[in-house]
Amino acid sequence: MKTGLLTIAFKSALNRKTNLVLAIVSIALSITLILSVDTVRKQTKERFLNTVSQTDLIVGARSGPINLLLYSVFHIGNATNNMRYSSYQAIQHFKEVEWAVPLSLGDSHKGFRVIGTEPTFYKHLRYGNAQSLTFNQGAPFNDLYDAVIGANVAKKLNYQLGQKMVLSHGTSEIGSPKHGNKPFVVTGILAPTGTPIDNSVQVSLQAIEAIHIDWQGGMQSPLKITAQQTRKIKLQPKEITAIMIGLKKPIYTFKMQRTLNQWQSEPLLAILPGATLAQLWQSISLFEKVLLAIAAMVFVSALFGMLITLLSTLNERRREVAVLRAIGMHSWDIIKLFAIETALIMTFAIGLGVLSLYGLLAMILPILANTYGLHLSLPVLDSQQILLLAAAFGIALLLSLLPGWLAYRQSLADGLTVKI
Repeated sequence: MKTGLLTIAFKSALNRKTNLVLAIVSIALSITLILSVDTVRKQTKERFLNTVSQTDLIVGARSGPINLLLYSVFHIGNATNNMRYSSYQAIQHFKEVEWAVPLSLGDSHKGFRVIGTEPTFYKHLRYGNAQSLTFNQGAPFNDLYDAVIGANVAKKLNYQLGQKMVLSHGTSEIGSPKHGNKPFVVTGILAPTGTPIDNSVQVSLQAIEAIHIDWQGGMQSPLKITAQQTRKIKLQPKEITAIMIGLKKPIYTFKMQRTLNQWQSEPLLAILPGATLAQLWQSISLFEKVLLAIAAMVFVSALFGMLITLLSTLNERRREVAVLRAIGMHSWDIIKLFAIETALIMTFAIGLGVLSLYGLLAMILPILANTYGLHLSLPVLDSQQILLLAAAFGIALLLSLLPGWLAYRQSLADGLTVKI
């Protein structure tokens, strides 16, 4: 035949464009749903797994282990209580402890969390495959009002070295009172890590004390103390939020955990980051599976919707198929015609579904970042997702064999005289 099957299939589809467009849209929406659920699931898990490395224990005021992990490492939520700074001083001198890094959380800058800590934060903190923090520009904080910012903070706020910034009291992006009389200066910008550190501002523990020295009950006292006056005061932290601990030998881990959980001075909780993270994933695994199952059912429904669309047009296409058979089209060509039509539907649906995925993620990722502190990125489809789309394409082609075979059978019975 001079006219190719692809051209015939395309022109035939144009005659039924309304039904096929609806089939394309329904399949595209289901593809968007299943890919978005899978992408958010995988990226969230990857971010969590890569955030902390080579930290043996995390210690904070007694609460739930998952809660302690979330607010200390992932900056999600807030601590119900703080722990005494004196406890940190005692713990760091234990013979089993190689290093201890204090964390003081609770303030923010334009929606980004502020971490009060010590310069050892940059020496000991590890992420991913035991990677250490590095600086794109500048150096760790040294002066009282120095600040180091993460890569995303620098990018989103367009901050450079020397930039002045004012911290806010509390973690709310809107409506939080500001520490306006004690501005900070950016002295360092960290390289990207793909962890919550990218979305944080780090200052010294003394700086956290300085900005709160004239605050009481969450509000600034009428008796304001200027930035210069604060420099003359001995700034001794009274409380911190948590401690990250590295031990000299792994064998000390459980012994130190028991010791800290039985701390006499105040109620503390020591957790193993890896074990607590596994507990977190176990607690949400059922929810994760339910979401994937719902997305898969929607996808299967869309494929069967396409099959129904093709079957519903068989009666009106009987004359078309009979004519094609009369001019010499082979029976396999009739089946291939339906397969090509299905391939066109799936190609457009997959393309539209992937575009919709990026559009949807572009809208929801800022919401996840601002509401839950989950800073994800627009993805490139991974091998599993590409395999999933290929499998869907193959299943759709198999489903197209049924209407193709039925059309061929009808053409044999009808000849050129179609009885409608």
